[in-house]
Parts: sequence; structure tokens; C-alpha cells
Amino acid sequence: MSTFTILHKLRLKKSSTKEKIIQFYDEATEDYEFWSKDFNMHFGYYIPFKTNLFKRDSMLNEMNQQIFNRLNVPKQNSLVADLGCGIGGAMRYGLRKYPLLNIIGVTLSRFQVKEGNKRLKKMNGLILEENYNNTSFKTNSVNGAYAIESFCHSGHNKETLKETYRILKPNSRLVIADAFLKRDEEELCLGSTYCYEQLCKGWSLEGLGSIQNVKNDLEQIGFRNIKIEDVSFRVAPSVLHVPFAITGFIIKKLFKKESLKPQSWKNLKGSLFALLSGLHLNSFGYYLITAEK
Repeated sequence: MSTFTILHKLRLKKSSTKEKIIQFYDEATEDYEFWSKDFNMHFGYYIPFKTNLFKRDSMLNEMNQQIFNRLNVPKQNSLVADLGCGIGGAMRYGLRKYPLLNIIGVTLSRFQVKEGNKRLKKMNGLILEENYNNTSFKTNSVNGAYAIESFCHSGHNKETLKETYRILKPNSRLVIADAFLKRDEEELCLGSTYCYEQLCKGWSLEGLGSIQNVKNDLEQIGFRNIKIEDVSFRVAPSVLHVPFAITGFIIKKLFKKESLKPQSWKNLKGSLFALLSGLHLNSFGYYLITAEK
């Protein structure tokens, strides 16, 4: 069987339906609580002498701070959109630090809406059950928007970026923190392709966009002052927590004599292949993208 045929078969297997994404997040929240006491459903950002290598939430919350730094919105009476907010971990961080900010998050998961809004009581935050590809935000209505490891569920689709551009006010910013391909899928080696396939299946991802293609899409849509930062080595220390977190989670379940749900196995598998993908430095990278309308 030719390499091209193998790649084609792997790509055909990859899918990320709305139902799979909802199921993934409805059932994986317990897993993420083990990953982060603050319910940060993402990797972290390491700064020597500031964040603690051995305290995961120290790095995860620093990623939140890096996002808000780049948004550069007035910290009073501004409206910010969290596109793919999960259970609201980044929202809570932002609202604790900037209590006069207003943040509205969107997620497909009804469970996350319910549980996330409980945690946002008495804060200027609200989570809606909406698709970030088609939100209820009015055109030119938000002062800033961010997406932390969420746009990958739509494959960093151009339509997703268009919707974000629509809701942003002129001169406001979009900040994306996510993993991207450094080359097109067709150019990945077999090892990278296998890791990529397993990552997408485990985490119900449509796929990762090529960083150059995403930049081109942003430009074509009308975004300007686009800044792309490869922060892979800043993110790597938190990624290295993955095997320890997986081991700890399984031991905890065994100790309590609880069985692992099928989605938990998929999530753990996705986490492992996120680590393995990170070793393919020529194929994958973690980037912070800032773009202005």
C-alpha cells in the first residue's frame, strides 16, 4: 500500500461532529478537573522564575494572563468573547483579575453551560450554549475575542475566523492560543500522521490548520497587524505533565475501584498523543496569534 493511500485512509477516519464534541466535553470535565483545579482546559505558559514548573496551574493561569495581555482591552466596561470557553476557567481568571470586565463565553456543551455559570455567580460573566461559528453577538459588538485550544475543533476553519471578524469592533483584537501544523497534512511523515490521527480521534478534533494557511485566511478576511508567535518551548513544560497526570488519574480511579468511562480513555489517549506530537518539532508547533480588525 502506497504512502499516499495510507494517508488518505487515515484522513477519511478523522471526524469531529457536533455530537462528538458535545459528548467529549460533557464526559471529560472530571478529567480536566484532575488536570487543573481551576478548570483550565488547556496547556500552560512557562516563564523562568515566575511560574512554577511543578505546579501545573501556575503555568496554565499564566497562559490566561498572556491572552489578556495581548487582547489589550480597557479593563472597565469592555465586552470580551471567549469562543469555546469550556467550563469557564479562563473567564474566571480574567474576571478575578479584572472584575470590571464583562466576558461572555460560548460552548456547545449544555453541561458546561450549567456548571460553568454556577462558578461565575456574582461575576460579570455568562456562558451561552452556542456554536462559535454562528453566534448571537451583534456585528461590531465586542471589544476583544479569544480562543484557547478551541478553534481546532473546527479545524481552524476560515468560516470560524470570519464569524469572529464579524462580531469584533473595529481596531479590536482576536487572540488564538493553539497547536498548528507547520506544513500541510499531505506533507507529514508517517509518524507525524499517525500521531495526528490519534490526537484528532482522542480529542474529537476536526484537525489542525497549517499556520501559514491560517495566516493567509486572516489576511484575506481583513485582519491586520497579524502577529504569530511560536511559543512551543514555553508550552512544553506543561505538556510534559501529561504522563504524570494520566498515571495519577488512573491510580486514583483504581484506588476508588471506579471504572474509566470510554470518553476518559479517549481523552487520556488524546493527551498522550498531544505529547508525542510535540516531539515532531518539524511538523507541529504551538502558537499565539494576535490579529486586529
